[in-house]
Amino acid sequence: MSQPTVIRGARHWRTGECFDLAFEGGRITAPPAAGAPARVLEARGLVLAPGLVDLHVHLREPGQSSRETVATGTAAAAAGGFTAVACMPNTSPVVDNPAWVEWVLHRAREQGRCRVHPIAAVTVGQRGEQLTEFLALKEAGAVALSDDGHPILSAAVMRRALEYARHAGLPIVGHEEDLALSAGGHMNEGPTATRLAIRGIPGAAESVMARRDCELAELTGGRVHLAHLSCAASLAALRDARRRGLPVTGETCPHYWTLTDEAVGRYDTRAKMNPPLRSERDRLAVIEAIVDGTIDCFATDHAPHLYEEKRQPFDQAPFGIVGLETALALTLTFLVRPGHLTLEGALERWTDAPRRVFGLPPVRLAAGDPADLVLIDPDAEWTVDPERFHSRGRNTPFAGWPLHGRAMATVCDGEFTHLDERLAPPAEAPAPRAALGAAS
Repeated sequence: MSQPTVIRGARHWRTGECFDLAFEGGRITAPPAAGAPARVLEARGLVLAPGLVDLHVHLREPGQSSRETVATGTAAAAAGGFTAVACMPNTSPVVDNPAWVEWVLHRAREQGRCRVHPIAAVTVGQRGEQLTEFLALKEAGAVALSDDGHPILSAAVMRRALEYARHAGLPIVGHEEDLALSAGGHMNEGPTATRLAIRGIPGAAESVMARRDCELAELTGGRVHLAHLSCAASLAALRDARRRGLPVTGETCPHYWTLTDEAVGRYDTRAKMNPPLRSERDRLAVIEAIVDGTIDCFATDHAPHLYEEKRQPFDQAPFGIVGLETALALTLTFLVRPGHLTLEGALERWTDAPRRVFGLPPVRLAAGDPADLVLIDPDAEWTVDPERFHSRGRNTPFAGWPLHGRAMATVCDGEFTHLDERLAPPAEAPAPRAALGAAS
């Protein structure tokens, strides 16, 4: 017979109060009766929050398992404190029909270490021409639609897609890039690119498409989620859309509030991503948009590549970095510790906010909610070592960086999917001291 598990002596992520929480059978429950057997994990004042959610990851399956798999990608997610990820469809083959959506879900049930929510393609083969079957994709389990990695260049196609997506009740995640402006570029257009003699990508390549899709959201009433925003002009477009009450949301990634294009240094391909790292002005604009609430949620754009791929000359190496195992620490180190956000405000962008954006079930640390949890030590000091990543990808520009904060334990669907070696495993013990949800 199963026993409830109790996390004892945790600090509530919103109130900071000490409380105990119990769960059993995948759900948060009322505390066990006095004297009843229970497995107890001593939190000793660590912060307990709903599990983190990443709306933008590349798990690379089907077809690209040499770079990442559902198993390795979700293991990295669990180690980073994530209990749910939404995976992009730019795989091989593209996830553009219900059968492949079902395949991803089946793979996740077999091998996943967190919940996996498939994002399906907007157009067949992500070629920007023929729309996929949105209603059938939703019925199969898709939570959103995107041609991420490939912008939808035709405004007419995007208009039809938003009209159809509104009927299906799905958001479209926009990869905002005008290929006529970005073609041939490999990093941000600016003094650093000029010094390195690398063809640049102007911020306008992103912002003009962001503006277009905001206008199309107004025209159609369809929901647009602007992915991986990186520059001041795109953030201004999102801010204006929110002011006008349009059905538009937006995300940014840790690398855009921590790095600038100077991180490319001497042709460091680990700092090559799309959209590219921008100027210091853009980095500060990202922080401003986070602080004033323009940015709805955070995401990693976790994009693993083979070591050999990234070793190529800069103009031949692929775009992308990994992020699941550094995201929480980069948030705490560069947003919370400097005072840009409170701990609660930062965790909100990784928990409640992404769940709202994609309409995922809420986790309020209350009885009956899913037992999707993360136990965080905000003060833990550690140094990024890519060789210790659970992901197959090692392509990070943060190697060797000293950071603060990490996930000490992750619980998904009532099971421990990650437990830091410094935290004693749960043991059978008497019932907890405090009532469940006392600080909720």
